[in-house]
Amino acid sequence: MSNAVRVILSGGGTGGHIYPAIAIANEIRNRYPDAVVLFVGAKDRMEMQKVPQAGYKIEGLWISGIQRKLSLSNFLFPFKLISSLLRSRKIIRRFSPDIVIGTGGFASGPLLRVAESKGIPTVIQEQNSFPGITNKWLSKKANKICVAYDEMHRFFPKNKIVKTGNPVRQDLLEISSKREGAIKKYHLDNNKKTILVLGGSLGARRINQLVEKELNFFQQNDLEVIWQCGKLYFEEYQKYNDQEGAQVHQFLDTMDLAYAAADIIISRAGASSVSELCIVAKPTIFIPSPNVAEDHQTKNAFAVVSKHGAKMIKENELDDKFEIEIKELLLSEKMQKELSENIKKLALPKATSDIVDEIEDLL
Repeated sequence: MSNAVRVILSGGGTGGHIYPAIAIANEIRNRYPDAVVLFVGAKDRMEMQKVPQAGYKIEGLWISGIQRKLSLSNFLFPFKLISSLLRSRKIIRRFSPDIVIGTGGFASGPLLRVAESKGIPTVIQEQNSFPGITNKWLSKKANKICVAYDEMHRFFPKNKIVKTGNPVRQDLLEISSKREGAIKKYHLDNNKKTILVLGGSLGARRINQLVEKELNFFQQNDLEVIWQCGKLYFEEYQKYNDQEGAQVHQFLDTMDLAYAAADIIISRAGASSVSELCIVAKPTIFIPSPNVAEDHQTKNAFAVVSKHGAKMIKENELDDKFEIEIKELLLSEKMQKELSENIKKLALPKATSDIVDEIEDLL
């Protein structure tokens, strides 16, 4: 194989599609330092900032998904699709990739469809236990489909599926030795238990409302809280910083230390969060977002809960169940140990390198 392998990666809309694509690109670069890598995303989505920050070039397509309610953007969808297919054709002709990889999100649809029609090998990386429309549509002609969950033959051709897991940050693979540094970094009291609350990079309104309501409860139970409230909500909640044992963060720039400090984690159930939490293996309560396509967060969480690896509370049950569930967990070391051991069994820490092995096979 010639050294200068040419690769296009496409995925975006959310961090859950972007970070796996960047992790795959980094692993390709590790193996092939001369590799020429191009990203293709959707204009005005977060990949247009995140990918250049990671040191890669990106081109944007004029594309977005179909909204569930009637809107102007739905009327524009056919025009956006045609525009994106034409632009994808130009990009592929000019760049002439050896392989095209899609990690989900709207931009990967037109791009991989054009690559498939030109006989260029394509790989799909599906993070969720319930795939989105784009990946289902592309799967019929893709060469390989890398998945993170069992039973995916319900959605994809069985002979193309490889279970690799989702790419995760390499600094999470070993966190137990980081506990002391984590307690220092977050100024925690070694004699108290720490709850880590994660609502995703933008934040989760319902989780933030819950934490605000329960600050008193946390304090009464001698708990410290590292509360990542997200970009959209920081202004609203920063007033609670350093009050009642809570510290409020817009985002956490040292996730490995935040995980190392935590005794119990409360989190959304996006695919990459679930994959990270399997590796971190701390007692976890999932509060899935009900506002995502095909309710896939509930399905992601259930895949872990059904193996007794975590607890799940739905948003509409929080007021009744939250204090009961968290108390039960705090009081039972046996339950904490059981959840940790079971979630750890689901971890796939070599996902990135396994995905790139599959890519190499095709090259």
